[in-house]
Parts: sequence; structure tokens; C-alpha cells
Amino acid sequence: MAQIFHPSANTIFRLALVLMFLTAGGVVYGALAMDRTPYMTNVDVPVEQPIQFSHQHHAGGLGIDCRYCHTTVEQTAFAGMPTTETCMSCHSQIWTGAAMLEPVRASWNTRQPLSWNRVHDLGDFAYFNHSIHIAKGVGCSTCHGRVDRMQQVWKTHTLRMEWCLQCHKDPASSLRPKNEIYNMNWQPPSDPQKAAELQHQLAKENGIRPEGLTNCSTCHR
Repeated sequence: MAQIFHPSANTIFRLALVLMFLTAGGVVYGALAMDRTPYMTNVDVPVEQPIQFSHQHHAGGLGIDCRYCHTTVEQTAFAGMPTTETCMSCHSQIWTGAAMLEPVRASWNTRQPLSWNRVHDLGDFAYFNHSIHIAKGVGCSTCHGRVDRMQQVWKTHTLRMEWCLQCHKDPASSLRPKNEIYNMNWQPPSDPQKAAELQHQLAKENGIRPEGLTNCSTCHR
């Protein structure tokens, strides 16, 4: 019986299989890599707001405390967003004719609240409470980054489950003294031993579980 396929067909078939698996692997790797880019996570992507509000100027330059605008951060799950009244408490006296503040004045005159765009927006399937994190000694910059250096605010972390679990497996490493929670410049001691001692002390003072908080119901309720 005559040979149907040329002897080189075996080599071609093997190469085709290798290329097929390499292509499939490349597609999977590319999809995983794409999923971690700013295009998907929005990390380091500034979010436009209805007003050109600069945290760098207000929090960094003027030293305004986070709680002045985010008034409910210590009492509720939601940190709160500044109301028109909060803005006008200063801007009814200074920069009263600034063009960039026209939306604030319009909101004040029409009694229509400002519509801020969310930067850190968790899905409805995840529960996050600002007040308990503040109460236990987690600083603002731990999750939000150095907003005092940002003209427009952006995410510095993905806020995905794997990122949250890094902290929940070892909460003590993210704690700081209560009087430093709103201090963007705070850093733990550079000496590893002193840093470990401080973590142990803060964990004990705040009743942090040594085994961490990794139960699903902690965040998914």
C-alpha cells in the first residue's frame, strides 16, 4: 500500500502541537497579565472629579485633617464625602470668585449636592467598615496611599481579595499608634526588633487575633 503522508508530516504534526500549546499558554498568560494592568485595576489612574480638588494642596500643604471632609470615618462603614457646606465653610470667605469653584457655588445656590466620583469602590459582594479599621489602628495611608501628595486621587492598591488577605493574615504589621492614624508621614521604627515590639504591643492593645481574620464571613456577609 502506498504511503499516504510524507515522512515530514510527523515532524510538522509535532511542531503544530507544540505551537498550539504555546499559543494557548501565551493566551492564558497574557490574560492574567492583562488582568493586573492599570487598565483593569485602575491602580495609578487619576479619577476626574466635578471640581479640581487637590489633596496635595488641602491635606499636604494646608495640613487639613482627613476627618474635616470625611466626617463619618470613625463612626460608620462609609468614610463620608464632603458636602457643599463643608467646602463653603472656607470658600465663602476665600477664592470666592475662582472659576474652578463655580460648581461648588452652583451647588450651594441650587441646593443640589455635589456628585463625587468614587475612587475606591468595592463590589457589593464585599463588606468593608472604615470605623473598625480606624478603631484598631490602621492608618489612612495604609490603604489609600499618600493622598497628601496627589493632585487628583488614584488607587495605589488593587483592593482585590488577595491584597486584603495579605493584611488580614497578619493584621499587626499594618497597625500604628492611635495618634498617628491620620499622619501621612508616619513610618514604623527602622530597627526590626523595635518594629516587632511595637507591632506586638499594638496588637495586644487592640485585641487583634494572632491567627488573623481570614474567615470568609468577615468580608462576605
